[in-house]
Amino acid sequence: MTKMPVPPFSYNDAVQKVRLAEDAWNTRDPDEVVLAYTSDTKWRNRSEFLNGRAEVRDFLPKKWSGEYEYRLIKEIWAHNTHRIAVRFCYEYHDANGNWFRAHGNENWEFDADGYMAIRHASINDVALPESERLFQWPSGPRPTNHPGLSELGL
Repeated sequence: MTKMPVPPFSYNDAVQKVRLAEDAWNTRDPDEVVLAYTSDTKWRNRSEFLNGRAEVRDFLPKKWSGEYEYRLIKEIWAHNTHRIAVRFCYEYHDANGNWFRAHGNENWEFDADGYMAIRHASINDVALPESERLFQWPSGPRPTNHPGLSELGL
């Protein structure tokens, strides 16, 4: 099976791949999210190192358990034939109602069938007054008319 689009990526293919990933992550459904990765995917997420789709599947609910009202926007930074660099922000609040905006970068490498084999993510959380939130759509994928990171000045 293939996970379209597949390498070699055109710019438009890479942009599509980024939006598909964003939409999947905004579902907060680990079973859906892991379908984008190879069975032996290698991850670095902050200071955690994960090996294989099963570890990623187990990791995601733990990650999201402390990130309430999670909303994510991803944007392509660069690409080549089988790699994509992404910058992203997501907003969430903790159990005490403190809001944060996480700023990050990801480097992705894909196999020939379009599955992500490697993901390196660097992420920093910044406290955010609730009045400065920008990601306020209903739970789920970002509406197509909602501005992206560049349009929001992030």
